[in-house]
Amino acid sequence: MTSVVGHKPFSPSRLAIHATLLLACAVYLVPLVVMLLTSFKTPDDIRGGNLLSWPDVFTVIGWAKAWDSVGGFFWNSVKITVPAVVISTLLGALNGYVLSMWRFRGSQLFFGLLLFGCFLPFQVILLPASFTLGKLGLANTTTGLVLVHVVYGLAFTTLFFRNFYVSIPDALVRAARLDGAGFFTIFGRILLPMSVPTIMVCLIWQFTQIWNDFLFGVVFASGDSQPITVALNNLVNTSTGAKEYNVDMAAAMIAGLPTLVVYVLAGKYFLRGLTAGAVKG
Repeated sequence: MTSVVGHKPFSPSRLAIHATLLLACAVYLVPLVVMLLTSFKTPDDIRGGNLLSWPDVFTVIGWAKAWDSVGGFFWNSVKITVPAVVISTLLGALNGYVLSMWRFRGSQLFFGLLLFGCFLPFQVILLPASFTLGKLGLANTTTGLVLVHVVYGLAFTTLFFRNFYVSIPDALVRAARLDGAGFFTIFGRILLPMSVPTIMVCLIWQFTQIWNDFLFGVVFASGDSQPITVALNNLVNTSTGAKEYNVDMAAAMIAGLPTLVVYVLAGKYFLRGLTAGAVKG
């Protein structure tokens, strides 16, 4: 006799839920489909067809022109995003480790004040950040943008790691201390290998915030040091002659692909890392 325990029939209500979700997904993906199809069309094909029509002739000319226009700025964004993500994640892990495992007098007050950084809008720090970068000689440079993003992201990465580390039993750290493990040994050999979900959360969070940033890029950088978001805005709004929508769409796809790839490769860790430490602390 075949057991059917746990089998749930596909009821009309479940069918309605799935149909609604599929419809919402289709509507959400329409802009992406339009961008992708348009990027492979010729200008004449764009003017003569409709948004959802299949290209009469597939061409990558739009992609080639887009890369010629924003390719250098794409690598600027890479040079800004990668070090800023790595540094802010590492410093956030150290901060969270100290604030959860090596508490000192006033650590709770310090953590509370640090959290204010999570609620500060970008516009609030424009003037003090500009003044600081000018004094350091980092104005209008990619290095200056790295520094700004590291400092602004520290509040978030510290919060993520601190909430994860407070869920780890104190006995584990005490046992390591009794065995002679020091500050960095406990951090590097015990806690950091356990922090993969939280590390992935910080990587995704910081990568998305920094790569998609426009305000800091347009204020703190100029000329050849600007990120791709600023270059994309300049391309779309300053083009002369006949509008080449295939080039604009291809450039937008180039600008959005890195964050899409990051979410596809590491997205499964995101929710797991966000909920880590939600019970204790």
